[in-house]
Amino acid sequence: MDLKTVQAQVDSDLARIVSQQDLEDLRVKYLGRKGLIAQLTGSIPGLPVEQRGSFGKEVNALKNKLLGLLAEKEKSFSLPQEDLNPGRFDMGMPGIAQELGHRHPITQIIDEICRIFTRMGFAVVSGPEVETEHNNFTGLNIPLEHPSRDAFDTFYLKDYNKLLLRSHTSPAQVRVMQTQKPPLAVVVPGRVYRPDAVDASHLFMFHQIEGFLVDEHIRFCDLKGVLELFARSIFGPEIKMRFRPHFFPFTEPSVEVDISCIMCRGKGCSVCGRKGWLEILGAGMIHPNVFIQVGYDPKIYTGFAFGMGVERIAMLKYGINDIRLFFENDLRFLKQF
Repeated sequence: MDLKTVQAQVDSDLARIVSQQDLEDLRVKYLGRKGLIAQLTGSIPGLPVEQRGSFGKEVNALKNKLLGLLAEKEKSFSLPQEDLNPGRFDMGMPGIAQELGHRHPITQIIDEICRIFTRMGFAVVSGPEVETEHNNFTGLNIPLEHPSRDAFDTFYLKDYNKLLLRSHTSPAQVRVMQTQKPPLAVVVPGRVYRPDAVDASHLFMFHQIEGFLVDEHIRFCDLKGVLELFARSIFGPEIKMRFRPHFFPFTEPSVEVDISCIMCRGKGCSVCGRKGWLEILGAGMIHPNVFIQVGYDPKIYTGFAFGMGVERIAMLKYGINDIRLFFENDLRFLKQF
């Protein structure tokens, strides 16, 4: 790039500046992280050795000259001194404070959970909220006649053939395994939809995080170790965990996972129903039929999967008794996080 051409271009651009915004645009064009000066500096390693020193000095000289020209031009846009008299405006009057926002508590919990699993080697993947019936049901060992479809029933899109709003984030499991080969370690956060009646613990839209790991020789003890590390990372090292047998069509064996009540430390209170335990997620070993659906050989590969409701985790972590508070946009509630 010819430095004389750049200098001529600088002079031409300076002559066209008529506002503070024009000045800032020019500053970005030449002095920004991807500006012309940065491009010139980046081209130095490609020059012959004998030319690098002189070219670098010329680039620095052009940069310093440009800084000076921009500073002079900026002064011309400054308010004239005679306009700063007390009769024009009160220099001591406080400005209008802009209230800063922050991340929603649900977003904070999603980020915290994902950080825990990425430290264990999991990759974070997203999936579409509008899914096919196959990915949401059949590919997860939930055929049309299966009674468990009632628990995962969702909203279908009118006039679209077998498209629906996903009722869990597990369809991403099918999508990832169809396009990638093991070993896999993935977590999938996102919104899900179910036609549930709204109350203190249910909404028709909420957030889930699905996680799964597939490789050769994966065992149930691997699942237990991962989930214990997760629970202690998010709820504290003193937390105890237990596994209860359960049924999920896409895992076998399946379990529900409980932690000792964070309110009463396992002694029994109104929050845990006097049981001393709180359910946090469902998990299990991936069913061989799921592997067959995505083209994996279940005789070679094994894996585990788990899924949790983000709002559930947030309610337990922060001692919140009504899920609706997360979505009412009451600043008195949101400012606490």
